[in-house]
This record gives sequence, structure tokens and C-alpha cells, in this order.
Amino acid sequence: MKRLADFFYETAALYPDQTAIWCDNETITYKELADLVSQYSNFLLNSGVVYRDHIGIPMNNSITSVALILAAANLGVGLVPINPTLPLSAIKTAFAKADVKHLIARRAFFEQCEKSGGLHVDGISICMDSEYEGTQLLQNAKKMSTERPVSKEVTGDETLIITMTSGSTGSPKPINLTQNNKYHRAMAHINLYGITRDDKILAATPLYHSLAERLVIIPLLIGGTSVLLPRFTPNIWLDCVKEQRVTFTIAVSAQLNQIAAFLSSPNKLEIDSLRCVVSSSALLEPHIKNVLIEKLHCDFHEMYGTSEVSTVTSINFKEAINKKQSVGRPLPEADVVILRDNGEQCSIGEIGEIACKTTLMCNGYYGMEETFSSAMQNGYFKTGDMGYLDEDGYLYFSGRKKELIITGGINVYPIDVEKCVLELSEVSECAAFAYPDERLGEVVALAIVTKEGRELNKRTVQIHCARNLADFQQPHKIFFLDELPKNAMGKVVKSKLMEYIKIHCEI
Repeated sequence: MKRLADFFYETAALYPDQTAIWCDNETITYKELADLVSQYSNFLLNSGVVYRDHIGIPMNNSITSVALILAAANLGVGLVPINPTLPLSAIKTAFAKADVKHLIARRAFFEQCEKSGGLHVDGISICMDSEYEGTQLLQNAKKMSTERPVSKEVTGDETLIITMTSGSTGSPKPINLTQNNKYHRAMAHINLYGITRDDKILAATPLYHSLAERLVIIPLLIGGTSVLLPRFTPNIWLDCVKEQRVTFTIAVSAQLNQIAAFLSSPNKLEIDSLRCVVSSSALLEPHIKNVLIEKLHCDFHEMYGTSEVSTVTSINFKEAINKKQSVGRPLPEADVVILRDNGEQCSIGEIGEIACKTTLMCNGYYGMEETFSSAMQNGYFKTGDMGYLDEDGYLYFSGRKKELIITGGINVYPIDVEKCVLELSEVSECAAFAYPDERLGEVVALAIVTKEGRELNKRTVQIHCARNLADFQQPHKIFFLDELPKNAMGKVVKSKLMEYIKIHCEI
């Protein structure tokens, strides 16, 4: 079987002068990228990196990062990309879980480590941007041969990426993604969304998450162009789409919320290059979907999935206009069931835990086989998400299982409360969460961020909820915040809300 790097090198040979990647006003052709991947491969081999070693990388969005991913695939080496802004203690924990042997980082990271007590690795350390004592310089790779080193050991079953779960609840787990995982996930999306070499595909989320990795791998397998955004703001995103003539992207809902708001302002740009936009990560409000469909003039899809199982469902709202609350039907590669706590399957319309069987499944949690096995039932991965299926097989998302609020023995789904509160025109965003209560065990609490220049008081929120929610769904505690705690993908981290509120509010 061909390996991931084989597909890339074959594509580079077919389209040597085609632009492979655009990033921050810098471009690289397929021929230049193939040469760079070969040089990085030879440099890593010459430095002592061997088959199946794991390399830790505090990763940013750059051409260098993409070339290192491809070099790792070429050598049968695993990468452990990590958010460089995480506390050093969290990075140490992640690298320990993933058996990181070598380190590639920027000088600023090495300096930060030295100030904070150091970060020891058994193998080599490579500095990406300048000379630093005790490290090798990645720029020296440019002196290496551009002839591709080919290893017969590499089969495609090797770990390519170990990515950490978001850690919104509990301790992050290392998700093991092989080269074959990455290839099959890319091909599934190419087929699902009709992607061709004529597409310019935008990746605007961090490369240390699997979504952006998939978005840069997809075009490089078929001769398209990857447009890689080093940082996100709605105006930067829109300017990039317009100037680079982007045709396809998958964006997280937090980004699309901001983009919709920007498009509704007097500063709006006319965008006419997009043919398809896909929303992921969290549900979009119907009015946001309507704005995006109207303003972006393209097919608009929403998808559901997790890093463990990739994309599970997808929906095109132009084709399923009456299913706007749904996240779609399962992909050909996937099967979805809804499970009760006792393991039995739920009835149509009954909320339970979403479980998925798919050929796009990850290779488990690295070093945590029992933890992954406990999340499986008869070949289905239990996602920890709640939802239900309708009579047409469409999936509806109801929230995280661990974020369920149980008040007086009655289940309250935060998403139902949040949808109600978001109807208030003064509300920018909100989060419903469990608040400890002596009598009921826990009650519904709300954290609200108001729109700039707008005012809102608790009484108004309470009256609106009393009119539109059941008695057990009523918020007992309401807190107003300047912002909600979020992770790098823009998801609200509800496990940090109580701590955040203690710091910023009077309780």
C-alpha cells in the first residue's frame, strides 16, 4: 500500500510549479515543498532521529510546520504538536504521556523553558529560528540533499500525530492518529465535499489540532493549494478569502459567529469565490446560519465529530432546509447509535449518548489502552456527547454528558437554556452550567456576556426564562462576565467557569 508521503511526492511530481501552500504572504511550490520535506527528512536522520521516534513540537501555523509533518510521515516518525501558549507543566505532562524523545521548538520556547526550570528530552533538541545553546539549528537542513530518503520499514500504520483531547473535562488524553488514519480521513472529506485540485482550501485553526492538519493534507494529496492562516480575526479571515480566492474551508463555530457579525456590519466585504463552507466544533444558532448562507453565497454545511472518530455526520442546509437544528446524517464511513446509560439503544427522538462506529476511528489513546477500551461498546465509540436521532436518521446534538445538569433528580440540558437566553437581543454569548445546591444537589446557573454597548439585568433574564422554559430549567444563579473561558478552538470550557466566576464575580 502507498504511504502518505508517497501520495504527496507523486502529486509534487505531477504539478511541480503549482502553488502548494500560501501562508502569511509567503508561498511555496510543490517542487520546492518536496525538496524541503526531503531536506528535513535527511536532517532528522542525520541528527539521530530513528523510525517510530516521537518528536514534540510547540507548533504554530507555518510552511515549516507542514513540511515537518510530511517529513515525519516520510520517516515513519510521530509528531506531538502542542499549543505553545500552554503552561510548561501541561506541556511536560503531554510530552510524558506521548513518550516524546526529541524536541523541535523556537528560541522563545527554549528561553521560557530555561526560566521555568527546563524541559528535558532524552534525544536531540532543534531550534527552528535561530542558534541556541545545546540545540541544533533547523536552518542547517537547507544544506542537506534534496533527494528523498525512502525507508522500506514505513507501512502507514505508524503513529503520525499524537494530539491531546481538549481537556474541557478531566485530564487530556493522547489520541493516536496513524498515517493511514490521516489519509483515510482526508480522502473521506475529499469525496464528501467534492474537493478537487482546482480548490484553494483554507485552514484557519491551529495546526496542533487535527482539523487544521486535515485541511492542509487534503490539497497536498490532489494538487490543490493550501491557504494557511497564521492567526484569526474575522477581518483577516475575510480578507484572506477574498485575496486568495479561497473556495473551500471547514471553520469552527466560534470563528463563524464572529464572521457573521462582521458580515452584518457596514464594514462587510463581498465574497464570491467560496463554493462550500463547513461549520464544526459546536452548534451554530439558526440566525447565524442564515446570515452566512446569505452573505457567503455558497453551499453551507454543518458537521459533527470528535478527534477520536473524525467527522461522523454532515448536512447541507440548502438541501435540508427543514433540518436546521440537526448536525446531519452519518457519512458512508460511519454508523451512529444513541445509547442509554444501561447500554440499550434509545428510541427515535430519545436523548442519550452518541456512539459511533467508523472506518475513520483513531488508533486509540496512546499508552492508555484500557481507557479507550472502556469508551467502546460493541465496536462503537461512546463520544461523551448527548443527542438523538429523528425518524429520517438525522442527528441532533444536545450537549456534553458531563455537562448535564441534574437538579432535584431531573435532567436539564444546558443547550436548551442557552438557546432560550440567546433570544435576548442584548446577549452576545452565554453558558448554562451546574451550580452546587444543598437542597436540590445542583441548580441551573448562567454566565452571560452582553453585546458591546448594551445593558441587561438579571430580572429581564429571569422574566424571559420564566416565559419560555419549564420550572426545573429556570436559572437560579446569573453572572455577567466580560468573556467566557475558552480553549484554543474557541469552545467554552465549562469546567473552568466556577473558578473563573469566583475570580471575576461576587458570589
